[in-house]
Amino acid sequence: MIKKNIKLLFVTSIVILLPILVGAVLWNKLPEKLPVHWDASGTPDGYSSKPFAVLAMPMILLALHWFCALIVSADPKNKNTSGKMVHLTFWIVPAVSLLAASLTYPSALGVAVPVEVIAPVFVGLIFVIVGNYLPKCRYSYTVGIKLPWTLNNEENWAKTHRLAGKVWTLGGLAVTVTGFFELFPVMIAVILVMVLVPSVYSYILHRRGL
Repeated sequence: MIKKNIKLLFVTSIVILLPILVGAVLWNKLPEKLPVHWDASGTPDGYSSKPFAVLAMPMILLALHWFCALIVSADPKNKNTSGKMVHLTFWIVPAVSLLAASLTYPSALGVAVPVEVIAPVFVGLIFVIVGNYLPKCRYSYTVGIKLPWTLNNEENWAKTHRLAGKVWTLGGLAVTVTGFFELFPVMIAVILVMVLVPSVYSYILHRRGL
């Protein structure tokens, strides 16, 4: 699978590393400590050194990206994974890298960034996009909702993913809305529902013989 998608892997890897270039350009203007974590109200509560934030974080994300690509490639059922799902999988880490840079650098330079709005909106949109793809996600050991019951029965897999697609799409929209009203506890509750509903449904199907 990696050979088949080598161009995509190369492009997404470059995107992941783009924040290093931006950080190099801004290097002399950046403080020695950069914010890398924020609390629910958008206040920075975690800092890293400039070399780590600018250089190490994108490299860690790049390593994670390649690890995920290798895991998907090693899946004996990777031929079941659609091209659209592969593209989605390959673009998640680059999106996270760009988001992290867009929050860290402006904040470090004193620009007010509404992290408490941007982060939930980003997460919600990811859920919406994934939710739209889940019903089309074919039986696989690496991409999809991997539970003992879904992996044990392809009909269970299909029904669980159809329901999860609807739940994740609606839940993602709800998570996006919470960002505009700073409803962090509600966001966590919605995400828990998004995880639990497909899992419980899959188990019920399993108990029914699927």
